[in-house]
Amino acid sequence: MKNTVSGTGEDKLLDTVVELLDEDGFDAVQLREVARRARISLSTIYKRYATRDELILAAIERWMEVNHSALGPLVREPGEALHPAMMRVMRAIFDPWERHPQMLLAYFRVRAAPGGDALHKRGFDPVVPVGMAVLSGVDPDFVAELKSILSSMVYGLVGRCRDGDITIADIMPTLDRTIYWLTIGYEATLETGGAAARP
Repeated sequence: MKNTVSGTGEDKLLDTVVELLDEDGFDAVQLREVARRARISLSTIYKRYATRDELILAAIERWMEVNHSALGPLVREPGEALHPAMMRVMRAIFDPWERHPQMLLAYFRVRAAPGGDALHKRGFDPVVPVGMAVLSGVDPDFVAELKSILSSMVYGLVGRCRDGDITIADIMPTLDRTIYWLTIGYEATLETGGAAARP
């Protein structure tokens, strides 16, 4: 399956970077090779992007926009438990990453580059409303804690994947178990009418 975003000359440049990332990983994106494959000059690349990291950042951002654009509103059905609803959201987010693991590893690597924090904010903007729709009516404190825990877990799991300790296929089952236990704990407090004990 072609992993590109095609259209203008700018798209061709970013498509070339995406192809290199997806095929051979972050280190394969060398500007001379990008210029050769995209059939544009190095000077043209430097006019558009001051650094290699900026170019990679733009390519990953575009890839995320395209691959998460199909995310439609995912809502929790009346009476539905939080766990299955949350897992629909997580699968919709992670499915493109699982099909293109090099893109996930490149995303996490480029986040450490100057400007990488903007990628995180812009890249996940489209999925935030989807997740929040599923969490509609849920205690805001629980939502904030859930977001913090899952964010830390995802970054830790991707780091382990990058280091070769686990495969990308191990990420979703771990998140699934975590979301299950967190949500049933929250829902149990609702059934008993009490507040969860906090440390």
